[in-house]
Amino acid sequence: MAKAKTIPFKAILARAEKRKGGPGGLKKLLPAKPSVKTLEKLGDDRVLAEMTRRVFSAGFAWSVIESKWPGFEKAFLGFQPAKLTFQPDDFWHELLSDTGIVRNGAKINSVRENAAFVQEIAKEHGSFGKFLAKWPSSDEIGLLNLLTKRGSRLGGNSGMMFLRFIGWDGFVTSQDVVTCLRDAGLDIAPEVKSKGDLAKVQAQFNAWAEETGLPYVHLSRICAMSIGENYTPH
Repeated sequence: MAKAKTIPFKAILARAEKRKGGPGGLKKLLPAKPSVKTLEKLGDDRVLAEMTRRVFSAGFAWSVIESKWPGFEKAFLGFQPAKLTFQPDDFWHELLSDTGIVRNGAKINSVRENAAFVQEIAKEHGSFGKFLAKWPSSDEIGLLNLLTKRGSRLGGNSGMMFLRFIGWDGFVTSQDVVTCLRDAGLDIAPEVKSKGDLAKVQAQFNAWAEETGLPYVHLSRICAMSIGENYTPH
């Protein structure tokens, strides 16, 4: 059977522009283009902070995590990996009774493990930000696999959202993005979880990036805004 051919991205872009008030309206909804220089300068403490924010936000109301965030910064010593990896077991046990944070034992322990992970990568590459800056967007699934294997609780959506919020240029397999990809002719499941489907998504975004020259985060957002319930009338 012949492989289904996906539609060119210009058709998806045109649809998104029509839904979001024209080219100008759509442009206002897109984030700034990710900066490699900004990533390179990123402190390891901010990397660990964002990992923690995504881990604790998973399956929880983001607004609650945001409202408690100053408590997180205080409890986890400003997310400085070297300080945290030096802390004894008692320090981590006491966090279970800290009302300034969300007291989830497994997620608290993930901060300890991710502090060590960030330190390891920083020793190998100079800093975690420099490591991310060198990793190509054309292999996001490779980076996600590394986060899953070497990090703690950074698999699936948490890993993707960490990369998105930290400023790395990548796609997110949200419901709208997957709907867009399937509508475009890509043969993937309604929920992208398998390595095979992730590889297909990566290949499609690589093809669209080559076609358009747009950053992956813009391709992903435009795709999401071209379909689904997020319609904005003129």
